[in-house]
Amino acid sequence: MTSLVAVSSHLPETIKVVDLKEPLGLTDLQVRRFTRLYGLSEICKSAEESETDLLRAAADKLTELAGQEERVRYLVRAKGLRTTAPYPHSPLQEVRAALGLTNATTFSVADHGCATGLLAFDVCATLLAADGDPDGLALILAGDRTFTPFSQWVADVSIMGEGTAAVLVSAGGTRDRMTGYAARVHGRPDGMIDMTPDVARQARQIYQDALEDVVRAATAQAGITVADLALVLPHNVNRVSWTVAADKLGLPKERIFLDNLAATGHCFCADPFINYRTVTDRGLLNPGDHYLMTSAGLGQTFAAMVFQH
Repeated sequence: MTSLVAVSSHLPETIKVVDLKEPLGLTDLQVRRFTRLYGLSEICKSAEESETDLLRAAADKLTELAGQEERVRYLVRAKGLRTTAPYPHSPLQEVRAALGLTNATTFSVADHGCATGLLAFDVCATLLAADGDPDGLALILAGDRTFTPFSQWVADVSIMGEGTAAVLVSAGGTRDRMTGYAARVHGRPDGMIDMTPDVARQARQIYQDALEDVVRAATAQAGITVADLALVLPHNVNRVSWTVAADKLGLPKERIFLDNLAATGHCFCADPFINYRTVTDRGLLNPGDHYLMTSAGLGQTFAAMVFQH
C-alpha cells in the first residue's frame, strides 16, 4: 500500500497582506476582507529565490532522501499552474540534476490546479504499483512561484504564497499509508479556468457540495466515516470556506488544521503537505490516526485523500 515516507517544506520570507495593497491593486475593503474575515495576515513571498531555489530548498530538507537517490524511479512536479517558468527554462530539470536523480523518469502534472498535489501522489502510487519494485521510490515537488499577475491572487478568494514541499513516496510501508482517494472535475467543456464573473459564480454555487462529495467518497473508500478523521489538512484558501465546510461535514472546527493559513497564504498544491509537516512536527497525530488531505483548484477541480498515520 502506497505510503508517505517523508515530507519536507520550505517557507520563504513573508510580506504582510496590507503591504500587498498597492502591488495587487487591492481596495481597502478587500484588504479588510482578506485579513479580518478570511484570516490571512502574511503571505510567503520570496523576493530573491527563483522557482528552482524554492523547490530545491524543500528537497534539501528531505534528509530521508540522502543515500537513496538511486531508488527514486519517478520525479514528479505537481504544479498548480500550467506555466510556472518562461520557456525554455526548466526548474524541474535543474533540481533533478542538483539532486543527482539520474535514474528518475521526470515529468510534471498540472491538470487539477491546486488539487494537483494529490493527483501527483495518486499517479506515483499507480506507477510504483505497476513497477512491482518494493524498493522503488517517487519524489513529488509541489508549490509554485507567482511570477505573473494572474498567479498572485484569486479575486476575493485568497492570496497565493510561494511555500513549497517535497514528498517522498514508497510503494509499501507501515505508516502514513494512503487508504482512499477521490477526485472530481466540474470544469467547463472549453477548458476555461480564468475567474470571469460567470466562472466565479459557478464555482461559488458548487464549491461546498463538490468538496463534501470528494471528502465523503475518499473516506468511504478508506472504509471509515468523516467522524473517524483525527485531522483534516486542507488547502489554505481562507477561514470562511473551512468554517462552512466543517459545519457541512459535521466536523468540529478544531479538527481542520488552519494554523498555517495566517502565516503562509494559499501555496497552490503544496498546502496539505506543508500542513502535514507542521502537524507531525507538533506531534498532533498518533499512530493509527486517520487524517485527510483535501484541495480544490481553478477549473472546479476537487480532491481528497485519506491516510493512516
